[in-house]
Amino acid sequence: MDLGLEILLKYIAYQIILHKQDILLSPLQKFQQRDLSPHSPHLFTLGTEEYSAQLQDLLQTADQVSHSLQSYLSVSWSNPKLISLLRQHIGIANTCKSQLNVEHIVSLLHARAGILYGENIPFERNAIPEWCVAQLEAWGKLVGMEAFKDIREGFITVALGGKVLVVDFDFALDTAQLTVKVASVKTSYALSYNGVGSTSNASGSTSLNSFLAETIQQFCLEAQRSEDKRNPEHAASIKENIIQQLQYLVMLDNLANRKSSDGGIRWFVDIDQLCPILENFARSEAEVVASTLGVGFAPLDIYLTRSHGLPLPYFLSPSISFLTYLSPSAYINLLRDCNTPETDTSLPKLDVDLSTLRSHLLKQPKGSIIATLMLIPHSHSQFFPSVMSIPNLNSRPTFPLVPMGSEFEHVFPHLEGLSIEESTSYEWVLDFTGGGSYPGVVMSQSRMRDIELVVNPLSGMDDLNAVSMMSFGGGSWVDLLLSPGNEPSERYTALFRSPGLKHPPLQLCLNVPGEPGFILERVPVHSMKEVWGILEVVKEQSWLNEVLASCSWSKETVKSLEQDNTCSDATEEELHAVMSGTFTPQKIPVNVFLPSTSGPSEAQALFGSELDIQPRRPKIFMTSPERLPITGMVEITVSYDESKPRGVSVEVMGAMGADIKGDVLEEVCRRGGTLGLPGRIWSSAPSLSL
Repeated sequence: MDLGLEILLKYIAYQIILHKQDILLSPLQKFQQRDLSPHSPHLFTLGTEEYSAQLQDLLQTADQVSHSLQSYLSVSWSNPKLISLLRQHIGIANTCKSQLNVEHIVSLLHARAGILYGENIPFERNAIPEWCVAQLEAWGKLVGMEAFKDIREGFITVALGGKVLVVDFDFALDTAQLTVKVASVKTSYALSYNGVGSTSNASGSTSLNSFLAETIQQFCLEAQRSEDKRNPEHAASIKENIIQQLQYLVMLDNLANRKSSDGGIRWFVDIDQLCPILENFARSEAEVVASTLGVGFAPLDIYLTRSHGLPLPYFLSPSISFLTYLSPSAYINLLRDCNTPETDTSLPKLDVDLSTLRSHLLKQPKGSIIATLMLIPHSHSQFFPSVMSIPNLNSRPTFPLVPMGSEFEHVFPHLEGLSIEESTSYEWVLDFTGGGSYPGVVMSQSRMRDIELVVNPLSGMDDLNAVSMMSFGGGSWVDLLLSPGNEPSERYTALFRSPGLKHPPLQLCLNVPGEPGFILERVPVHSMKEVWGILEVVKEQSWLNEVLASCSWSKETVKSLEQDNTCSDATEEELHAVMSGTFTPQKIPVNVFLPSTSGPSEAQALFGSELDIQPRRPKIFMTSPERLPITGMVEITVSYDESKPRGVSVEVMGAMGADIKGDVLEEVCRRGGTLGLPGRIWSSAPSLSL
């Protein structure tokens, strides 16, 4: 072998051996930056395809590292001088490489997702109006649209055009105040007939016009604030949102431009045609809720509990969103900000103004669950294709308020098939994260099973070999809700104090069910009935989550048990008070149970086993001692029941002599006092004397 070639080969081999730790670990460094969350790898989460590819990549990398380790065993060395020279050379190379590492780290910091450094707004006041207009023009070009600008006295028009969609933005300039505002937005669709190239401008969507105008105006207002009130980070977040909405419209534009039968303007007009139907249905459900309560306007919180959600067209994206659940505290805060109820006869008659509601929900208040129907691209085969949708086999959705809703059928636009050149398909999903802006919904395994049955009823059949799934994080769904990221616990304790001090504190002990939990982020859907069915399951789980989250829970430990068991000897006065029925305990022990709804076998489905015909409603079961001198236990069952006037049912067993009114207890649950029912019943029991 040539001496130079031999030296080169040995140099390479020596460099590998000298830095074998760095070289072996370098393929694994990319996995350190990836979020392989223990609760992420399931089909109803963000990035399902990405997680699958990462796991496959990890397996291949592990094989490569194993092969490299075996290769090092065959290398031998005999020339000390050559080793010394190679060591010196590698030291110099590492010095040069350190500078490259710094540049690489800086580039990664700038490219981090979700990190906004603020918008570069001009300092000169007179330059801001034209800069705002130029930004819109640049965003249109960035997403692949053609941009044209027309300047005339007092106005600037920016036209963004795709293959089918054309959007005209008219900006009004105020030269005296040095401001700009969105005067109008008009969308139109260039339709081609019979493939001969003749075009016709179809009128666009009024709702889409208002949505785009409001979003662009928000950016202009933020950019034109005074320097002491301006928030460049907020302006940057609005910018990112606008770019995402334009990208969504470009995606629809490409689908509408398809020459096959699955193209056409329906990709744009389907939502506009669907929204009035959903609003009429929501109005009918609100009328039933209001009539059962004997009021003119349905309370929003009760309406959400009993209905299929409030449709919000063009709320977070150029699609439709559904307000699914609102916690009692969030509802009270909303009432403080709301004006007079809605008077538009075409909208649901609720006790809140819908325009104020939309503005309030944009702040992402705690305790609100919003689902957004959106179209997303994907390159993998669909886990739940439309052929699996069999409405007659589903037990959900149910329509106890408006039975005629079961007759409504609407299938979302979809592609019939892909050509050989096409590799990207599209699917409709119901997203619960606001496009990744906030976490999803904590779900029990049985509820995830219910959702699976909505989108794939065949998963309950014994002859379908479905993939078994489990919760990789361990513990219960209650641990995921109350103590995420920590070690699971068999019991949680909390102290519930009456706001009016009408009864002693309640020492709550929550017995955790052995049912795994998941984070629900997005679900693929094909029809409106599937959307309604999923919303039913999510609102039930959200109700249960909110009841548990209304207290501050802590894990039961040996130390806490010792503190609870410490007691002093009873005095004569206390014994007399016990016998006379006037004794007031320091705490009232309450055991809280969550009846499990999961099936006995977990082998045949993604999130459960059996095909259950009847929907399973969540319940909370509580036991507490009778008020002395009566002995025994009081049993309280609180059930989610949309057929009840307030959407909840309360059953009490025991509590002899207590003044119990069912409607009063249901109202207490509605206002967030479910876990305080044992204390209320205890205080209503008579204090007897022997």
